[in-house]
Amino acid sequence: MQLENVDKHKLKKLLKELSTYRARHTELISIYVPADFNINVVRDQIAQEISTASNIKSKTTRKNVLAALDKALTELRFYKTTPPNGLVVFAGNVSQTEGQMDLRSWSFEPPEKLSVRLYRCDQEFILTPLEDMIASKYSYGLIVLDDHEAVIGILRGKAIKVLKEMTSVVPGKMRAGGQSSKRFQSVRKEMQKDWFNRVGQICVDLFSGIENLKGILVGGGGPVKEMFVDGPYLKHLKSKVIAVQDIAHSGEVALNELVEKSEEALKAEEIMHEKKLVFEFLNHLGKDDGLAVYGERDVLKALEMGVVDILLLSEELEDDVIEVFKQKAEDFGTRVELISTDTKEGAQLYQLGGFGAILRYKVKI
Repeated sequence: MQLENVDKHKLKKLLKELSTYRARHTELISIYVPADFNINVVRDQIAQEISTASNIKSKTTRKNVLAALDKALTELRFYKTTPPNGLVVFAGNVSQTEGQMDLRSWSFEPPEKLSVRLYRCDQEFILTPLEDMIASKYSYGLIVLDDHEAVIGILRGKAIKVLKEMTSVVPGKMRAGGQSSKRFQSVRKEMQKDWFNRVGQICVDLFSGIENLKGILVGGGGPVKEMFVDGPYLKHLKSKVIAVQDIAHSGEVALNELVEKSEEALKAEEIMHEKKLVFEFLNHLGKDDGLAVYGERDVLKALEMGVVDILLLSEELEDDVIEVFKQKAEDFGTRVELISTDTKEGAQLYQLGGFGAILRYKVKI
């Protein structure tokens, strides 16, 4: 089975299918060929693996591994050179009935450039590099701070990157000898404000140029993080703060802890994007203001008239149908949103047939 130039929607469905397959032994083949890598080297490697697999003691395992490798090699021969984004090949006996053969293979160019080279024979297909590609491409700013240090980072998909680490000169809460308590606390408070201003300005500088910044997560120990968030230090980015968490660690470890503790907030943000879109669509339908249509025939007609602003398609629709509608949308500069059935609103769209459109202006369909 060849899937050339698979897009992210098709890839999501394929990964869901591939994740259900599990072999009794290490018999499923996963091959990742990075962009610009010589595919002949990979073919030679698989040919060598076939020779090695001939020594597997178990007759059934040997049969399945050799069949999978041969299938993978056949797929590799479809390609004279490595596609621009690299190449992925899966092959193996996916039958869930012992003693039966259901040998399948998949090969395709992924939607983004592959940087990883991998060959694995395992009980399941290795999907992580592809799952990272379909993960949310929204970015989230990460800030963990206390009175002494701060680490600023960015979350893209599942990848966390440290952007800046900083240290302060704010003294501890105990005053130095000879200073009055009142004076010491006043000086310390001003130094803390300067520290917050410094961290805030760096965050503004770093985050303001980031595309698709969906939100900001803030963490730290004690009340310092709340003092920072409640103050004016993040300026126009303050409204993007979606979670504030107690964090025990510092440095890069702290950013990982912050993301882990904010999973519910991150999930809610992604869900809210879909919910808002479908709610707007359903609201127009409920008001009967002529700015929304549903159903395959009426949505297609509205598309062809060029009046659709946002096209909503359920992810449960057939891939070929989605492709037809996406192409029509591209012809008229229409924004396309694929809607899952994970929310009540998404399920409602699917119950309406899976096709919805928010119109640019009122028109008779």
